[in-house]
Amino acid sequence: MTDFATKMLPTAPDVLAPDGSEVRILLATGRGSMAHFSLAPGQVSRAIVHRTVDEIWFILAGRGAMWRARDGRTEVTELSAGLSVTIPAGTEFQFRAEPGEPLQVVAITMPPWPGESEAVFVPDRWTAMV
Repeated sequence: MTDFATKMLPTAPDVLAPDGSEVRILLATGRGSMAHFSLAPGQVSRAIVHRTVDEIWFILAGRGAMWRARDGRTEVTELSAGLSVTIPAGTEFQFRAEPGEPLQVVAITMPPWPGESEAVFVPDRWTAMV
């Protein structure tokens, strides 16, 4: 049994993700964690792959695109507010924000984010700008 937890979205980022996005850490339990990501307008993240975690992203604001590749399948998805996407463990991915406003995302990570060694850099689909 875990205690109840409550947390407001932090004003300032807690950390910079390996892909270059700003991260505001939200809450976690033993089975998953949640964070808010923001990528500045016109920016392109670095391409990475997660070793062991699955993620589900929900786009809060902004527009952009996400490239995902796994097991010979490659896909580019247009991102906009209201859309959710999955990133299964072992999926290479990269994302970018369109000019005008930041791309803002809430993501659930299962199991909880294990630390810096989780993300591994892979060749970029687009030229990273972070």
